[in-house]
Amino acid sequence: MPTGHRPARKAGYTAGRVKPPGRPRTIAAVQVRLATIDDSEAIRRIYNVEVRSSTVTFDIVERTAADQAAWISDRSGAHVVTVAESAGAVVGFASLSPYRPRAAYSTSVEDSVYVHRDHHGRGVGRMLLGDLTERAAAHGFHAVFARIVGGHEASIGLHAAHGFEIVGHEREVGRKFGRWLDVMVMELLLGH
Repeated sequence: MPTGHRPARKAGYTAGRVKPPGRPRTIAAVQVRLATIDDSEAIRRIYNVEVRSSTVTFDIVERTAADQAAWISDRSGAHVVTVAESAGAVVGFASLSPYRPRAAYSTSVEDSVYVHRDHHGRGVGRMLLGDLTERAAAHGFHAVFARIVGGHEASIGLHAAHGFEIVGHEREVGRKFGRWLDVMVMELLLGH
């Protein structure tokens, strides 16, 4: 998608208007809710598969149980972690993290969305990202960034469908599995 191109909006879309977070979102027996420390192990299992076998994360060392619990604890208040749950099992998770540490960046966040491989193509990522952007707006954030490994068309398409635009292309900024990796930077400005 060329920079500056804005995807068509769904009928009924109004810029700057979002549904309030907090109520469960359900599609085909999948519910999105805030994560708890009890979700730590399920999140860790989903994430570590990607660490071991893909370039969707630039982490190269798997998270321990203690690492994962600390990661969830660090994301409280406006920097949330949500999970998608189906039949009592966590099938995906998403989070908002600070974009940069300096104070002037405090109104910007970076999103992450991960879906268990057995649940790809079921709309889980769409539910998670939709809920996450609503929560970001409700917490007063202005810009949401996604940093996506080059060539990951599913994630680029997911973000574009939610109104994110490509605003940057960082060339060969990561190295994993013996190859250089690009990062596509996408941004969504939330209306306030």
